Amino acid sequence: MKFDDIKKLHQKKYRAEFGHFLVEGEHLVLELQKAAAHNPQLQRSALYVTQTHAQWESPFRTHVISDRQMAQIADTKTPQGIVALVPIPDTPAEASGTGRAVYLHEIQDPGNLGTILRTLSWFGGFRCLLSPGSVDPYNPKVVRASMGAIFHAPLELDVPLASLSDRFTRIACLDMQGDPLHSPDFGGCDCYLFGNEARGVPRDQLGALGAQPFTIPGSGAIESLNLAATVNMCAYELSRPRR
Repeated sequence: MKFDDIKKLHQKKYRAEFGHFLVEGEHLVLELQKAAAHNPQLQRSALYVTQTHAQWESPFRTHVISDRQMAQIADTKTPQGIVALVPIPDTPAEASGTGRAVYLHEIQDPGNLGTILRTLSWFGGFRCLLSPGSVDPYNPKVVRASMGAIFHAPLELDVPLASLSDRFTRIACLDMQGDPLHSPDFGGCDCYLFGNEARGVPRDQLGALGAQPFTIPGSGAIESLNLAATVNMCAYELSRPRR
């Protein structure tokens, strides 16, 4: 890819056009290299480094560039001097374990999505489905917030909400009036639906899906939980050992 095209990858339309995204910093590049050992699609990545990282050991084709060029492709104000050009996977990776799905409807906050991907990768056995209109998971802010989980959590993009009833037999959603999260029924679902940070999921669509409501009991002092925190607690509940 031409260097002038790489500079454009901070914009979603060019990530979609060129089929690549950028990963910046030592930690994320190390996570990429770890994932690439088991993922042939990621092995097509390329590395761009300044002279300070010229001796970096990598399985990828490596290009040494100037500090000025690094500043043009880096997203941070003080670049570490190492950026990877990564192909967007053609097909989602397979989830290990139970293969449960977490569906996010029109999620907008990059930090929330990155944190959720990190949680799902930690526990394993989940795939993440994103609805149309959701934040781009290859947005630099999502990639950084994921701390490398973007390479490990199986992702499907632009999955219509209405398609869930054709793919899953039991769908759970979070609701203030649902059964407690520790209910045995919660673990028996195969898709867990979470709505937009501000609007949730339209009630009529929830009804059409036949989604079963569950709630995280709280003190009632505040109206709602942060979306990422909600997914974290649900993933833990589904993953903890049962007596």
